[in-house]
Amino acid sequence: MKMLQPVGLVYFLVVYFSSCSAFYLPGLAPVSFCEEEAEDCQTQIELFVNRLDSVESVLPYEYDMFDFCKDDHEKRPSENLGQVLFGERIESSPYKFKFKKDACQKVCTKTYKTENKDDPPKLDFLKMGMQLNYQHHWIIDNMPVTWCYDVEDGQKYCNPGFPIGCFVTSDGRAKDACVINSEFNKKNTFYVFNHVDITITYHSGETEGWRGSRLVAATLEPKSIKQTDENKLNCESGNPMEVPGEFKEDVTIVYTYSVKFEKNNIIKWASRWDYILVSMPHTNIQWFSIMNSLVIVLFLSGMVAMIMLRTLHKDIARYNQVDQSVMKVMMKIWVPCPRNTDSSIPFLGGRKTSPCTCFHPDSSCASSWGTNVNTRVKGEIQIYTILACLGFLSPANRGALMTCSVVLWVLLGTPAGYVSARLYKTFGGEKWKTNVLLTALLCPGSGGLNTDVIQCIIYLCIESLIIFFFRIVFADFFLMNLILWVEGSSAAIPFGTLVAILAMWFGISVPLTFIGAYFGFKKLAIEQPVRTNQIPRQIPEQSFFTKPIPGIVMGGILPFGCIFIQLFFILNSIWSHQMYYMFGFLFLVFIILLITCSEATILLCYFHLCAEDYHWWWRSFLTSGFTAVYLFIYAVHYFFSKLQIIGAASTILYFGYTMIMVLIFFLFTGTIGFFACFWFVNKIYSVVKVD
Repeated sequence: MKMLQPVGLVYFLVVYFSSCSAFYLPGLAPVSFCEEEAEDCQTQIELFVNRLDSVESVLPYEYDMFDFCKDDHEKRPSENLGQVLFGERIESSPYKFKFKKDACQKVCTKTYKTENKDDPPKLDFLKMGMQLNYQHHWIIDNMPVTWCYDVEDGQKYCNPGFPIGCFVTSDGRAKDACVINSEFNKKNTFYVFNHVDITITYHSGETEGWRGSRLVAATLEPKSIKQTDENKLNCESGNPMEVPGEFKEDVTIVYTYSVKFEKNNIIKWASRWDYILVSMPHTNIQWFSIMNSLVIVLFLSGMVAMIMLRTLHKDIARYNQVDQSVMKVMMKIWVPCPRNTDSSIPFLGGRKTSPCTCFHPDSSCASSWGTNVNTRVKGEIQIYTILACLGFLSPANRGALMTCSVVLWVLLGTPAGYVSARLYKTFGGEKWKTNVLLTALLCPGSGGLNTDVIQCIIYLCIESLIIFFFRIVFADFFLMNLILWVEGSSAAIPFGTLVAILAMWFGISVPLTFIGAYFGFKKLAIEQPVRTNQIPRQIPEQSFFTKPIPGIVMGGILPFGCIFIQLFFILNSIWSHQMYYMFGFLFLVFIILLITCSEATILLCYFHLCAEDYHWWWRSFLTSGFTAVYLFIYAVHYFFSKLQIIGAASTILYFGYTMIMVLIFFLFTGTIGFFACFWFVNKIYSVVKVD
């Protein structure tokens, strides 16, 4: 009888949960459409337009910047912080549809006259957009209206944007979308896609117990059709709408559309994004890259395990077998800590590294700045990667990724202040308020460290360098925003948004940092496993491979090798405007990056300790942080080999944003290496018996 109770419980749970229904958590609630208006069912389908962007320019523009058809009753949906920072500018359009009502309609007519001085600039801007392949981004029911076409190997790719037109050069070369039609062949001529065939697919609820229908797809096909009679529209085919390269005669462009509705009850509303995401290429390459990265991780893990379980175990056992009386004699001779000059007391692979010098603050005070303030960088990436994997940052939640980043950056001031306070107290700092304030402002704390004059000079120089980096980031940001503002780009951040960000920084982040620091200073300082020698010992001459620079350069190779494939897709998403939703792959690569940075830094730290070089503090940070240098080199290679960006403004913006990305990545990976090495050194010396 008792055996049947678990079976009955399982049966009850299965029946109960099978009868439950719920909405798709990460997205939005569905909207029902009907042929007749009702309280819970609407008939009109609105089409919204977003900014226009190009793969040949970093400057996005609002829909209103181009001379397209405008809505007489224009309305703008409320946009969140992330959408504003990303430069999205969503507004209503004159394209209006009635559910299940197929139609062929004229939207508007635009005429450009040679004698009108206002018309040439408008037409020139439109030509510029066609020459640089600027693309529309339309939205229906919070879904992108996609342009699906065949690519290599018979696969279909669904682009969330479509071009406003195309251009045939003076030598007869068809650029971009002009290759889709053999009639686009006149030299030095622009072809406007003034007509679109829109297909809206819906899922009917007639047989499923709910009223109305839900939209599950919206696709279109752009066409260039010259209308000869506005009273008799041609929505099928016709001569292309040509705009000569030289504006010598009047030009009239008639914008039209056709719409039809198709029923498809196979596609569910919750999975309506799948046809876009499935068309994204190179999934097999992602798995191949991850398998290669896992091989690297296993290799490094094996080496670290060998060091921890074999080499260090034997060395520490030999070290602890030394008579403590001998150690006391050596303590008296070698003030304040033994140097282990006796070859009968080997440590770390037979070499003579003293545990009393491995925690000397020669470099620890200087390296603390990175670990203090960049705890929030690491925490932010971890949290929103997990949220993205759970679907909360899906494409349906527009701007959620950037909004989440800003909010997390502000709220993670508390752990940043806590870590800053603990490390600062461990290093003997006294002016904790100054340290916390500088941590909150993305700068290191500096005052009151118990170091000699030379150490203070070194520290102040390094602090000046960090403040210099800090100023570079802000100067870079405001310079790029100024360029965007001068160019009239939608990516220029409005003044009100800048004020809001500064208010969040100083009004929320700084107080939270002080709160975290308060609890950090209430805790005891991190106790070092051995007594630190106040007088640094002399480091023997090092070989080429144990010198700092070669080790730092080699330290970033393996971590970068684990991420560069994923980096390619991320850069494609940013600069080629491709949709990115492979957060599962990103999470795996993120874990691999954490492990690889940690293990590579630990290995190099071990080799340097074997060479009696105890300056591991800064080196551990720079070793894994050097991955960012390879990232920058790859970004330069990507710019020249993959992108087609032209123009000085776009080039400055690309490298400006790349500098900020590289600096943040440097701080993130450097923090990983420092904490890994800090744990490793504390672990191995905590088992050494030194009186």
